[in-house]
Amino acid sequence: MNKINTLFAQRGNRKLLSLYFCAGTPTLDSTTSTILAMQRRGIDMIEVGIPFSDPLADGPVIQSAATKALKNGMNLHTLFSQLTSIKDQVEIPLILMGYLNPILHYGIEEFCKSCVESGVSGMIIPDLPFKDYMEQVKPVADRYDLRVIMLITPETSEERIRFIDENTDGFIYMVSSAAITGAQKSFDEQKQEYFRRINDMTLRNARMIGFGISNKQTLQAAQQNAAGAIIGSKFVTLLDEEGDADRALDRLFEALNA
Repeated sequence: MNKINTLFAQRGNRKLLSLYFCAGTPTLDSTTSTILAMQRRGIDMIEVGIPFSDPLADGPVIQSAATKALKNGMNLHTLFSQLTSIKDQVEIPLILMGYLNPILHYGIEEFCKSCVESGVSGMIIPDLPFKDYMEQVKPVADRYDLRVIMLITPETSEERIRFIDENTDGFIYMVSSAAITGAQKSFDEQKQEYFRRINDMTLRNARMIGFGISNKQTLQAAQQNAAGAIIGSKFVTLLDEEGDADRALDRLFEALNA
């Protein structure tokens, strides 16, 4: 069974925590040590960012990390080589998160093949049109037993959400707001109402809430309304400041428990 499905099937009532970081940061060779540190410290799932020169959905923190990673020399070939080197040590799901352009350049079939060979369980492609997903990506991903995770926002219609739920597997990435990524201090009533509205839909897939989670308040709000939370910008900032995954995780856990 795909590791993503296994994780959600076996979690019981436990709330999950997934972290995002950009491959190739803070140094080109730190990708593997960051992943292993996260696993060692109890993170349930990891989103590994594929750096891209024009990340439209990302805020300044992740944009800066992508720029740094590209300057460090990170690319898909290097990333897959790094992930393959630790494949036998990684037990938790790895999800590659990146924009469509580099993946198309690499080739959808070759990309999926490399994912399997390097221990990747799925992918998030924020700018992938759903029609292209259904016609071009899903058939290939299904053949390789990979999960393509789709995003929904407060503006996504109920009809669209149900269509996504019917045609994807693994989990649904529930974006907390229609804005770009970035840490927030709290979720206002409008966001809380969005969370409740999606809960009432009783979807087939579990949901993970991301964008804006950076402290105890936002973490608890996400966990109360979904299977768990995804933290990106906050951890990316700490990793950049500390230059070491364990120290960054120490500070993250401190912020989430304060």
